[in-house]
Amino acid sequence: MPSLGRRLVAEALGTFGLVFVGAAVVVVNGGFPNSGIGLLGIALAHAVVLSVMISATMTISGGHLNPAVTIGLLATRRIDLVAAGAYIVTQLAAACAGAFLVKLLLPPTAIRSAMLGVPVIASNVTLGQAIGIEAVLTFFLVSAVFGTAVSPDAPRVAGFGIGLVLLFDILVGGPLTGAAMNPARAFGPALVQGEWLGHVVYWVGPILGAVVAALLWQYVLLPKAPVPRRRRTD
Repeated sequence: MPSLGRRLVAEALGTFGLVFVGAAVVVVNGGFPNSGIGLLGIALAHAVVLSVMISATMTISGGHLNPAVTIGLLATRRIDLVAAGAYIVTQLAAACAGAFLVKLLLPPTAIRSAMLGVPVIASNVTLGQAIGIEAVLTFFLVSAVFGTAVSPDAPRVAGFGIGLVLLFDILVGGPLTGAAMNPARAFGPALVQGEWLGHVVYWVGPILGAVVAALLWQYVLLPKAPVPRRRRTD
């Protein structure tokens, strides 16, 4: 296994790329009405960058890039507490760096119109509904992580499979909650832009969905290792 330092650098790189592209595409869509990006373009941009970053970092850090994923793996004892804490701090710091670079590079008017890509809860969605939506969307995302990356029987399409789930999750949940499914994706732009309305949704929902999915896969769906037969000694 690579050293913790190398793993943290990989997590930083992957999370930085995800938040930079994710926030930038939302800002361009909101600040340039003629860009033609739309919800599908936003979903595709997130899906592609997540697929690439997971594929690039998986053999080094596991390609978490998401505190909810890390907490799900912690709940199933697939990462120790110290490493998980270091992963989460690194993910949040990298998310802030990615959001800051977007704010530095793109026009202030576009930044303001799209709130730097901070996920927004629709006016007709309650706080409880938003938490539930984020939990369900993250449940499917983490199920894809376990089914395509964690399972020993998984087809080697983890980055593509997880990105595809993210694509459809954003198409469904984007208009409702912004479909963050990732506390770091919400935290970085929120901190840099100072927009905290409903921010608790993007921690409670994803962590809840991730832990439920992780426990379901760990104890029900993943194949069990065969129990070795004891030798007779008589």
